[in-house]
Amino acid sequence: MKDLSMHIMDIIQNSVRAEASLVELKITESMKEDLFSISIKDNGFGMSEEMLAKAIDPFFTTRTTRKVGLGLPLLKQNAEMTGGRMEISSKEGVGTELEATFSHKHLDRPTLGDIAGTMVLLVGANPEMDFIYTHITDEGEYIFDTKEVKEVLDDMPVSDPNIMQYLKEMIKENLNTILYR
Repeated sequence: MKDLSMHIMDIIQNSVRAEASLVELKITESMKEDLFSISIKDNGFGMSEEMLAKAIDPFFTTRTTRKVGLGLPLLKQNAEMTGGRMEISSKEGVGTELEATFSHKHLDRPTLGDIAGTMVLLVGANPEMDFIYTHITDEGEYIFDTKEVKEVLDDMPVSDPNIMQYLKEMIKENLNTILYR
């Protein structure tokens, strides 16, 4: 995966398959503390301890369309290459939480990529789900909450291409105000 937004897309697709109705994404980046952190929490059906132990094994996947599952192992490897770590916890019937931390300044840390585009694709493809995306930098905080967006839109679908384009631009503009990297 060429950037962190693609890792985020892959992990949240796991939340979709786990029938989550709410996914919370939190990105914290601090140049002062040399920290880049990604936290994803869902209320999907969760994993057993046995499945959780296998989750970072590249030769284990719950998908039937392929024999390998590289998403979590690659994210873990990318985090560890920068001196960071990845932790995942899950409870059946409750959901799953993942946190990956990176050295912000490390040369091997993948770029964030098009996080606005990623979020809009996830929202448009899963309009029945709610997403809360929080991004914190040394300069401030931005929160994108689809519950609020849906209230404002009233009966207009978030999957409408014009709405999706507007949301993407809105997210980008707000991220620029907090100087995300």
